[in-house]
Amino acid sequence: MSVITISRGSFSGGKMLAECLAQRLRYRCIDRDVIVERAAACGVSQEELRDALEKPPGFLDRFSHRKYLYLALIQAALAEEIRTGRAIYHGLAGHLLLKGRPQILRTRIIAPLEFRIRMAQDRLKFNRAEAVAYIQKMDQQRRKWTQFLYGVDWGDPSLYDIVINLDHIDIEQACRVIAGLARERCFEFTPDCQAAMDDLALASRVRANLALDPATAHLEFEVDAFRGKVTIEGRLGNLDEIGEVRRVASVSPGVAELDLDALAPNIHA
Repeated sequence: MSVITISRGSFSGGKMLAECLAQRLRYRCIDRDVIVERAAACGVSQEELRDALEKPPGFLDRFSHRKYLYLALIQAALAEEIRTGRAIYHGLAGHLLLKGRPQILRTRIIAPLEFRIRMAQDRLKFNRAEAVAYIQKMDQQRRKWTQFLYGVDWGDPSLYDIVINLDHIDIEQACRVIAGLARERCFEFTPDCQAAMDDLALASRVRANLALDPATAHLEFEVDAFRGKVTIEGRLGNLDEIGEVRRVASVSPGVAELDLDALAPNIHA
């Protein structure tokens, strides 16, 4: 029961590949809009969340803490959505939001420029010059976005388990290759893998709750979980805030134990 993430440039065939895989594997197909809608249920506007996922760094440079909030909510929504496996996510940065999870099959698909131009012309009714300009603009924004938020190059092949170039194979062939990998044992949801995904969902949920609660919303944390034990790391304004962190985190469903030893007051606060 794998989870597959698909990274792609605009009009590179990512949606078509996701839909083909969903049909072949009988997986759920999840796009950015599903995640945004789920994250927005916490009280943040869908427009702001979409801007955080799409616009270049300048939008968030002015609101650095908002960046933390948006990503916390989006990661929590994505982790919960794919927690039980058998899912394909073809939105921006899924492989980074779920980084470090061995049961994720991280896929990147690239396509020749002419393929992308034809797709843009067909869908958006652009002329050739408009299609080229649009593709270049979107690629540049996505490259800046991933560099700004994660410090990585969007096109670095080491971020992915497999990179497929549609210059040499078509969508159907790509679908067969990736489906075959997804069926390999290394990407199956064993009980240990399911436990790891539950841990990710729990840690993401606690982090989102801390980002939303008025008493802790001004703080930023790294949160990890292992079998119900949640570890929270971060800087506090003062030691009294530990009690607030404990209060917010302890009521999150699934928390069996809290480790707050890594919390420390900010000496510069």
